[in-house]
This record gives sequence, structure tokens and C-alpha cells, in this order.
Amino acid sequence: MTDLQRTKTSSQTTSPESRALKGSKESGSKPKALSWLLSGLKYLLIFAVIYTVINWWRQPIMPANPELTLTDYQGQVVDIEALSHQSPVLVYFWGTWCPICSTTSPKVNALAESQTYPVVTIATQSGSNQDIEQFMTQHGYSFTTINDESGEIFSDWQGQVTPSYVVIKDGEMTQGLTGIQPEWSLKLRLWLSSLF
Repeated sequence: MTDLQRTKTSSQTTSPESRALKGSKESGSKPKALSWLLSGLKYLLIFAVIYTVINWWRQPIMPANPELTLTDYQGQVVDIEALSHQSPVLVYFWGTWCPICSTTSPKVNALAESQTYPVVTIATQSGSNQDIEQFMTQHGYSFTTINDESGEIFSDWQGQVTPSYVVIKDGEMTQGLTGIQPEWSLKLRLWLSSLF
């Protein structure tokens, strides 16, 4: 048998094996990718559950007899209960000293400027009315702001962290949440509250 014949015969006999080996390598990569995807989805689900539980635990809680008629830092009376009978109201607890609020406040301001839903913010332990006015001007915020100089309002709502949010509809709290929230998430929560 010549070398050419041996090579040809060898390639013919090993060809199905090599094809099977090559096929097993290709099919092996598919289960590996599927495994990675399933693993990623599992960790995403675990994160979502943990985030939801922590958010639920840290959310503000509406007092038994909440003070919903307040005066903003400019001296204007704000009747949150009356507003909530027309549309769900977003109440946003924040502070000028809060680093995360520097990310969330522009989103809340954009929501307030859209005038889709009423937005009332409560600046917790952020100084005098003049301090808040200066801060609002400096950052270009135009949302309605109540000055909770002593932190008493936030404490009455059992607030634990800033930023915190409450959605009020017909004088009742329908949702509470904390942390960084995108504008679309806030709009979605307000819209869902408007359905019920």
C-alpha cells in the first residue's frame, strides 16, 4: 500500500470519528452557553428577590394620622390629600446631604416638570429655607419642596434611608420604595396606582 493510499484510507476511517468529535465539541458549547444563561438568570432572580425584600423592609410607613397639609419652603400651602384625590401623588423624601439623591433628584425633577403626576418632595434635615432655596437654584430643581428641617416628618413616616418614595392615592399610601429609581419606574408605579 502506498503512502497516498494509507493517508486516504486513514482519513476515511478517522473521518467519521473526527466528525463526531468535532460535532461533540460544537454541541458541548451549546449546553455550556445554556448553563451560563440559566446560571445568570438564577442570580438575577435571587438579586430581585433580595432587593424587593430589603426595599419592602426599608420603605416608609404612613402614620395613623398623617399631616398631609404642609407648607413648602417658599411659604405656599401644599394639600397632598386633596391632590391625591385628583391623581396619585409621588412624595419623595431626600436630603441635600444625600449622595444618592444627587442621582435621583434630577429624575424626580423631570417627572415633576412633565406634570403627568403631582410630585411633592420633603427635604429632610437639609438646613433652613434659605439653604434649600439656594440648593434648588444651584441644581435647577423646580419641584415642590417641604422643608423638614428637624427630620420630624421623615421620622413620623418611619423613614430609614434617603431617597425614599411614597405614592399616595385618595389620601392613602399605595406604594413605598427606596433607593435609586429610574423615572420610568416612578411613572409606572404612579400609573399602576391610578388604575385602582
